[in-house]
Amino acid sequence: MPKITALYAAPLILLFLLLTIRVMALRFPKQVMIGSGGDPLLERASRVHANFTEYVPLFLATLLAAELCGAAPWALHVAGTAMLAGRLCHAAGVSREPDILSLRGLGMLLTLGALVGAGVMAMAAGMG
Repeated sequence: MPKITALYAAPLILLFLLLTIRVMALRFPKQVMIGSGGDPLLERASRVHANFTEYVPLFLATLLAAELCGAAPWALHVAGTAMLAGRLCHAAGVSREPDILSLRGLGMLLTLGALVGAGVMAMAAGMG
């Protein structure tokens, strides 16, 4: 029963919902339904949201595959924690004008590290 992936899916989904609500809250008063309407804050919020959707689903699917194939629980937790922390750092770093480059960079480093880690775990567990 895959419980570790579920443990990280829940807060990541909550973060996704918060990012979605933020985009909607910026769109509504400006009457912008598609794109950013030239608004820099809406552009940033939309990119944070889109960047999240580009990485997290693939990560969760890979983490689940690794877990189902018997990857070490401690390693699954390391990857899940890295992804959650990475997405939080990235959102905080990109959401401001100008970017907080240290948070943005750390967020992407953690995100990519989590993806690589989950991929390596899935491959190793699948071959074992």
